[in-house]
Amino acid sequence: MQDFEQVYRMYFTDVYRYVLSLCRNEDVAEEITQQTFFKALRAIGGFRGECRLYVWLCQIAKNEYCTWLRKNRGGEPVEDRVEDLEQKFLRRETAFAVHKALHALPEPYKEVFSLRLFGELPFAQIGQLFGKTESWARVTYYRARQKLKEELRDEAEL
Repeated sequence: MQDFEQVYRMYFTDVYRYVLSLCRNEDVAEEITQQTFFKALRAIGGFRGECRLYVWLCQIAKNEYCTWLRKNRGGEPVEDRVEDLEQKFLRRETAFAVHKALHALPEPYKEVFSLRLFGELPFAQIGQLFGKTESWARVTYYRARQKLKEELRDEAEL
């Protein structure tokens, strides 16, 4: 059980963001993410390791979202039916580039940026988590943003 708690802490935010990108509703995303981890906990013994654990969790999440859609909307997402395929592709490519750049950030920049942006924590609390000041958290977040901008700019030039 201790190991699964670590999996939950490690992947919850990423799975939640994935589900949020599918449904664009914070309440639904949270519900589906919770259901995903509940199902994953029950099925973790069947995980064969043929893919990364994150991929397996996202597959469960996608299935949970599809089930939710059938129960609540009666079909596929409206945005999937309406949206232009090219625009969808460009958005995915941009999102992947951002995730890739964020993943490449060194610590503590990656964690401070994630806590601020995705965890929506105030700088004072981020500073407390690291045993530092609020100013340190602000500066670290600013530097992380700058590093991400540079990385994305460099990738766009390729």
